[in-house]
Amino acid sequence: MKHTVKDAARTAAMTAAAVTAASVTSFAATKYMVRMALDREPPKAPEAARRLIAGAIPHEEFFKAVTEAGEKLAAKPNETVEITASDGTPLVGHWRPVPNARRVLVAMHGWRSTWYGDFGLIADFWEKNGCSVLYAEQRGQNNSGGDYMGFGLMERYDCQDWVRWVNSRTGAALPVYLCGVSMGATSVLMAAGLDLPGNVHGIAGDCGFTSPDAIWRHIANDNLHIPYGLRSMLVEALVKKKIQVGPEDYSTVDALSQSRIPVLLIHGTDDSFVPVEMSFENYKACAGPKKIFVVPGADHGMSYYVDREGYEAAARDFWQQFD
Repeated sequence: MKHTVKDAARTAAMTAAAVTAASVTSFAATKYMVRMALDREPPKAPEAARRLIAGAIPHEEFFKAVTEAGEKLAAKPNETVEITASDGTPLVGHWRPVPNARRVLVAMHGWRSTWYGDFGLIADFWEKNGCSVLYAEQRGQNNSGGDYMGFGLMERYDCQDWVRWVNSRTGAALPVYLCGVSMGATSVLMAAGLDLPGNVHGIAGDCGFTSPDAIWRHIANDNLHIPYGLRSMLVEALVKKKIQVGPEDYSTVDALSQSRIPVLLIHGTDDSFVPVEMSFENYKACAGPKKIFVVPGADHGMSYYVDREGYEAAARDFWQQFD
């Protein structure tokens, strides 16, 4: 009997130790994931881990084309613009006006990216079609201020601030379109729920996710094969501590369901980072005029590269209808 009691006590102690160790490991892993998602200075991670997070395979020709186009755009003359966001964060943008402009685009780049890297491929098309462009540098990245990124939760207000700047520069005489890719797409789509000026005629989102919670849940479960479940409560607490808003507090679905601003959604069917189903969810939620352009075979952010002709036709049709 004594041995039985001792064995049971030993087993209970070992189980408790294992649970404690697992809890500590889970907390550390979750904290690491939140730092990777939000912090300006991310924790170190090997390239293999970054690819696992993105769920993508290398597309060497695509990345070569993006790099070359980005370098070309970065080398073009532009006016560096500095504003102060509504919460006091300094923001930097790059203004490239064109003669006889027909519209203005406010372009928001993606997560841990750059304005010239994400828009280098499409920049010439925009300019040839009469678009003056304000390329924003997202908060928590590059030259803009802020210690954290907000996955659209904070950046939606930055979109509003950039539109105000554009209107002060142009006299609000031109139609304005918000456009973004990946996290930038989520930022502009979430901005649809704000009180935007009347000359904002449309919003275009390329491969955006529906909410921070939704994309993190997808990455954890499908790309990293880590159960998100109970971990989400810890994520909620860590995120709120950093940016004072939770990953489930707002979504593109919330914004689009209460907005009448025309929306163009773009997504590749083979997106391994943001599932194309998220754009279908956004499309279903839209209360205003809406269009969707889906590119077969395109991975994350590759729709313009894969089907340039179709992408350009969709953009021109959108402008023609809503200018």
